[in-house]
Amino acid sequence: MQKTSTKTLYDYWNSIRGSRSAPERKDIDPTQIREALANTFILELDEGDKFSFRLAGSHLCTSYCRELKGRSFSGLWHERDGDAMETLIRAVTEDHAVALVTFQGTTALHTKVSFETILMPLRHNGSTHTRLLGAMTALDEPYWLGVQPIMEQRITGLRLIWPDDIAVQDKVREVATNVGPDTGYANHTAPMAMPAMVFGRTARRYAHLAVIDGGRQ
Repeated sequence: MQKTSTKTLYDYWNSIRGSRSAPERKDIDPTQIREALANTFILELDEGDKFSFRLAGSHLCTSYCRELKGRSFSGLWHERDGDAMETLIRAVTEDHAVALVTFQGTTALHTKVSFETILMPLRHNGSTHTRLLGAMTALDEPYWLGVQPIMEQRITGLRLIWPDDIAVQDKVREVATNVGPDTGYANHTAPMAMPAMVFGRTARRYAHLAVIDGGRQ
């Protein structure tokens, strides 16, 4: 985790969940995450079985130059990353993993900025399938951020964190299956993993994504 807001939210989430796989929505006290609040969001499952923003912090809305409440989170991602993102969301909602994603946002003027995003399971009425807690923060803030809206975003790296040290190999294979060549996702045979280094950690690269196995933080 590179950004303070990401780590602050993760540490808070981990502390309030206790021995549970995820905390309840009502457990969250915004005053306890002041440092991260402007970059924090909550997603909810909409009628189309996709996730939309229920709440979004001010810095996040500024980055997109628009209010994000009610807008589709799933629809932000490039169509070639759709399957990988849906797989990550299932890992969070069903298996209670934490997903750490880096992506590159591009504006209409083809300027680019990189972001770090974290997704964590959140209970609502006892279920972890309809709510997600997360944060999204620019790794660097160019002068134009907040003036030129992000129009397209592509995943550049992903990591699954298992707070309770659950084996990760099966889920990594599932994510890899959904990461096809840059020409599309027609062929769902898992590509060969190539060794790589990402932020000083050993990783396996599948097409344009890097998978890092994470353990307890």
